[in-house]
This record gives sequence, structure tokens and C-alpha cells, in this order.
Amino acid sequence: MYTFQLVFILAGISSIRAGPNSNTCSVYPKDLYIKAGENITITCQSACDGTSKIYWKLNNDRIDDSLSSMLNRTHTVLSLRNFTHPRATLQCYTADTQQVIGGTIIETYSAKPRNISCVHYKLNQEESGGLDSLTCTWEHHMNPPVNYAVESVFYKQKEILQCHSKKTTCTLTELFTLRDDNITVTVKATTHHWNVSSEPRTFALHDISKSLPPKDLEVADSAGSLSVKWRRLSPLEPGRCEVKCRKVLAGGEIVECDHSETGNNTRPYCLLNDEANGSIMINNVDSCTTYGFSVRCVLGKAIWSDWSKEKLHVTKLNKNHVNLRLWRKVSEREENGLRKVRVMWKGIPKDCGGTFDYTIKQTHDSEHMTGGNYTFCGNTTCDVVVNQDAHRINLTVFRNKEVLVVKSVYVPAVGESLPQVTNIQTLSDDKVIKVSWMAPMQPVSGYKIDWTQDGSQYHWKESEYTNVTLSGLQEKKPYNITVTPLFDDKTGQGTKVLHVCSSFGDPDSIAITVVPSYRQAFVSWNTKSQKECSGAVQSYTVNYYKTQDVLYLNVTVDGKMRNVSLKDLSPDTQYTVNVDARALTGISKSSDEKFTTTKFDPGLVTPLSVAGSVIIFLVLFLGLCIAVQWKKFQEKPVPNPALSSVGVWASQSQQKGICFQPFRNPSESHCDTVYPEKAQSTSTPSLVTGYDTNTASEYIVDYANSGMTLGLYTEDESPVEPAKTPPSPGESTALISSDSSTANPYRSQSSGESPVPETEKLSKHVPVKQQEKALLKTIYVTLDMIEQDHKR
Repeated sequence: MYTFQLVFILAGISSIRAGPNSNTCSVYPKDLYIKAGENITITCQSACDGTSKIYWKLNNDRIDDSLSSMLNRTHTVLSLRNFTHPRATLQCYTADTQQVIGGTIIETYSAKPRNISCVHYKLNQEESGGLDSLTCTWEHHMNPPVNYAVESVFYKQKEILQCHSKKTTCTLTELFTLRDDNITVTVKATTHHWNVSSEPRTFALHDISKSLPPKDLEVADSAGSLSVKWRRLSPLEPGRCEVKCRKVLAGGEIVECDHSETGNNTRPYCLLNDEANGSIMINNVDSCTTYGFSVRCVLGKAIWSDWSKEKLHVTKLNKNHVNLRLWRKVSEREENGLRKVRVMWKGIPKDCGGTFDYTIKQTHDSEHMTGGNYTFCGNTTCDVVVNQDAHRINLTVFRNKEVLVVKSVYVPAVGESLPQVTNIQTLSDDKVIKVSWMAPMQPVSGYKIDWTQDGSQYHWKESEYTNVTLSGLQEKKPYNITVTPLFDDKTGQGTKVLHVCSSFGDPDSIAITVVPSYRQAFVSWNTKSQKECSGAVQSYTVNYYKTQDVLYLNVTVDGKMRNVSLKDLSPDTQYTVNVDARALTGISKSSDEKFTTTKFDPGLVTPLSVAGSVIIFLVLFLGLCIAVQWKKFQEKPVPNPALSSVGVWASQSQQKGICFQPFRNPSESHCDTVYPEKAQSTSTPSLVTGYDTNTASEYIVDYANSGMTLGLYTEDESPVEPAKTPPSPGESTALISSDSSTANPYRSQSSGESPVPETEKLSKHVPVKQQEKALLKTIYVTLDMIEQDHKR
């Protein structure tokens, strides 16, 4: 340690002597390899920078300035005591600019290899002779690669042997040594920069020698116990041996033997044996069970041998140890009143040798094992039929035609009131179902739990507690579980819990339905069971997006919801939607469903439809009214003027005038003068060709007593064009009928017409002014005018 410090100080002095000619910046010495825990001194030269004030950092952490001191303005020395870092980076910085001046790497190594241990053993563990080997290990914590050399000195043989390794273990082989010899071992560690040796370690070979494992294990049955024997390969000295006992259960599970089997409180069982051969008795072994035994031994204070090869043995059936477990499963009563009983039992392993026969006898409970019918059954189950009464099912097992065991079970009567468990709770996870329940008020001796997946194959087990774990179940399958309390000689009523899943899978598949509208869409869905045990849905997520875009939107609802309304959508736009069902066991996703929102708001469609319907109704009603009026107009009996003749009226000075509304120009005259034929006149009227324009007298005729009214066209009716050609003199005589004195301005058009009697009387005549030079107008009278007048 002082050597290193002296070197550093001399280096510092030489650098000082260099004076101003030395203008380098550096940290020295470089790349140090030191022993862990030593003190070191590092020098920083800052001549190139011209600064005198510096500071240090170790692995980027600043070091206390009190640990460094200045030799002169360009050299600063750092002293570190008890340096133990495996590898560290030390750097020197300027205080003004905080720039790195230089640095070095420091690595440490352990002081010496330590905790050396060696084992002397035979290369061939199955043979007592042959070559020996010596394997030594040690501790030495080093980061850089180290070459090790192990030097072994055998004193009696005066032999020095070496082995080399890059690890902390090394083996010397092909040794011919004596067990009573001593050996001294030294480990040397070497690198390019240093080397170190461990303290010498001396061993007595008989203390570090490893014994050979025993051979020839033998196992034999002896009155319900097992005898284990073996042979030692090193019988020269007294030693100890350990026996390890294991047994293989029916499901392949391997467990250690109980204390009662080995007869000792420790496992494996230790046996002190000074003889060449060892033996031990294993008591209370199970019948027809596979046991495995292995042994190891040690001589004195030496090292334990390896375990011998395991010896397997199947025990025989011990009649005293047979505990036949019997149970039954009763079905519902059929129409004929009978019930089917499935009888099941355990307790006789399949590996047991010999021939076994099973017989079932069913009796009424009151008969107490007497009478009844016998049924021969298989190895584990048997089906019998009983009526609605209480029964006893008795199972007898024969081995080689000798009765081995007899067991019975109770079948209650139909409707029998029995205690039962309540409040059954189940918890499923990874093909395991945990069942718990509440015990009945009556004290029970135990419980029977049976379960089935398909209703045909039953499994069952017993429990003394109010809980049980059912394992080895099929994955994602529902089970029906029944718990039945047991009493002294009877059974209680079973309580069932149905469809309990051993584990759960992904949620059910989803089918969705979309009803789009203007700016929203109503999305509903339902689940379709695709597995027997689908996971319970915790939540649903509705994902939707525009078909042309990639921007996804989503809405998450509770697992109890089955619909959601998507709002704020774009009108007349195609969207894609799907639904995710999330459970604790996984996620199920529906297929994509496309829909297009409507172009118009459905809220406006109804008012527009109503308004359109009203308009259409009004148009149809108006058209119907016009059609009816038009039809009435067409049905008016207007005669053909070509088939009529107008009588020649008397002149204005001889006849009384009848006032009519003018046909063409109402402003020309208030009325036109019509000259009816005089009553009781027999002379032939002269042809009227005109009238005196200077005469202004007109007549108003009273038709109140005549029974006839002259119909006139009003201004809104279309007048009939008057005949332009005046009537001929030959026609004038036909205007008035010679057989009647009644005025008739029309020619008779049919011989069948009845003459109209003259009943009208001319009343008072009121003279009115008439426009002068008015033309004579021709008029005609329709038949309905006459009818209307008669009605009035």
C-alpha cells in the first residue's frame, strides 16, 4: 500500500520539476488495478488550461473538495482511503468552465481466494475400486478474467499435482491415493497486472471422501409391513444410512411416507448401522399401493454418498386395511312407481392381485339384512331398481370366493322428511370447483358430494367439513353437484346445484340489428350461446365509423344493456358498426354491419304527408263538384230551335207587352216586349216584321193565374243566337193551334202533345220607356219553364 503512494508522490514531484515547459493536461496513473480496501492517490495536471482550481467526480458524483490538495498551481492530488468499488471512473474538472481535464479507470480485486473446499470421490460410483478424483471449489469475486491454478500436495506420496481453470472450481483426476493421507491445497489467481495466492488449506482425505451409494436394494411384504434391505459398498468402517420412502397415489401423485410408516419423527429415516448390510421395516403400508425406496450412506465424518437407484414395490391387499367406501345415486320415481339406484364404491385398488367378485342385495329397511334379491355387479358400479319404500343396499366383496368385506348404504323412501344442507355456494376457476354449504341443525358424521357432467357417469367423494374442492374436471363444462349429509346409520336429503361450470370461456357470439334515421341510429343486439360455459359479460362496447374514414368512435354500456342510440351522425352517410362483449375470460366481437343514415329528417315527413293528403283530397273534392255540375248542365232538356217556330206577335199598339230580360245587351232595355195572343181570338195573326220605334209602351204580364211561366236566360247563361231569317208567311199560321184558344208560340212537334188550356189572364199594364229603334228579338221558351211555373 505504501509502495503505491510513494510512486504517486514521485510522479508528482517529477511533474513539478518539469516546470513551465510541461503544458499537458492529464490524470495519472492510468487504469489502476488495486486490492479491494487499499488507499489510492491520484494526480490531476491542469497546465494546458492555465487554471489552478479543479474538482473531482467519481462515477459522475462530485467528491468532497477536502479530499484533494494542491501541490502547485498546475498539480492537484486526490487521496481516497479504503477503495472498494469493483470498477469506477475518476475524472478531473476545471472549476471555471467545468470542462473535463482528464480521467482514469480504477478496478479492484479480492485480496485472496478463500473458503476452499474439496471432495475426494471415485470416478465410478458403482465400483469400489478404480481411480480417484479431487474437486476443489473456492470464492473469489473478480470482474476481469482471472486464471486460476490449484496446487495439491499429497504428503505420504510426496506428490504435487496442479490443475488450471478460468472458473472458481477445478478437478484433479486419475489419482492413486490412500484414504489416510493428508492433502494441502493452494489456489493462485493471475492477471496481466497482478497475481495473488490463497492461504494453504490442509484436509484429511477420510474427512473429505465421498462414500459410494448402497446397492442391491430388496423390498418384501411381511404381515402388513415392508422389509427394505441393501448392501453397502464401503463396509470397512462403521457408518450411517438414510432411507427415503415415497408412495405413488392413484392419480400419479408422489408423496413422502408418513411418520407412522417409517417409525421415526424425521424424514428421510436415519438408521445407524455398523454392519456391511443394512435393513429397515416400514409399517402400516397401504394395500395395493406402489412404494419407492432409495438409500444413501456416510462413513464417519465423511461426505454423504449419492442416493441409490429407487426401488419400486407394489404392496399386497391387507384385509384388515380394506375400507370400502359405498355410495348410491337415486333417480326420480317413474310412472310405474319404481326408482333406479346407481350403486358406487371405492377402496379396492385396481393393482391388487387376485380375483374379486361383487354382489348387491337390496332389502326393505325393516327387514334388516334378511331376505331380498341378489345382483352380480362389475368392479366399481351397479344398477338396481327399488320401489318407493325405504331400502338397504348391501355390497359384498369376495376375493378368491372368500368374503373380504360387507358394506351397506341407505336409500330413503319417497317423500321421507330428512335433514339437508342449505345455502350451497360455488366458485369456479381453471377446471376446479370449490363448494361450500351450511350444515343442518342435526349433528352429522360427514358429507357425501357427488357430481356429474353428462348425467351418466358420476364422481363422488367424502368430507368431514362444510366445504370441498372438486378437481380434475373437464374444461368449460357444466356440472350438477349434490351434497348429502350423513348420520349414524342413515343419510339425509341431498341438495342439488345445477350447471356449475368448471371454467369459463369467451363471451357468447353477438348478432346486431341497426335501425338508421336522419342523424342517429338505434343499435340493438342479442347473444347466441356458442359454448356451454361462456363468460359472463361485464360490458359491451359499440364501435362505429364512417365507411370511407378510419376514425373509430365507440360507446361502452353495462353488461345488462342490449341496445344503444348513436347520435350526431352525418345525414345520408354510410357507417360500419360492430359490438364487442367483454368478460373476465376474454372478448367476443360481432361481425361488421353497414347502414346508411336517411337524407331527410323523418320529423318533417309526417307533416308534409298530411299536408299533401289534404291538398289531394281538396283537389279531388273540387273536381267531383265540377263533374256533378257539368253533368246537371248537360241533362237540361233544351229543345232544338230548328224544330220550333215562333208565332207572330201582335203589334205593340194592339197587344199587351210581356217584359223579358234582354239576351245580348242588358243595358239597351230593361225588358223586351212579347206580344201574346189575345184570349178567345179566332183571327189569324199577321206576320210581325218589326215594331214601331216611336212607341215607348211596354207591358208587364201577370202569370199568376195562367199556370205558365216564360223562362228567360240570365246574363251568366249563354244566350241562343236568334234566327236571322224571319219566318215565312206560311209558318205564321201554325204558331197558334186552331183547336185551342191558348197562346202557344211553338209549333206542335208531336201529334201526341196535349194542348195547354188557356188559363192565363192579363193583369194591369204598366207602361215603361223603351229605347227607340230597338230591334225585334226572337226568344223561345223551354218545357221546364212551364213545369217550374206550374210548381209555383
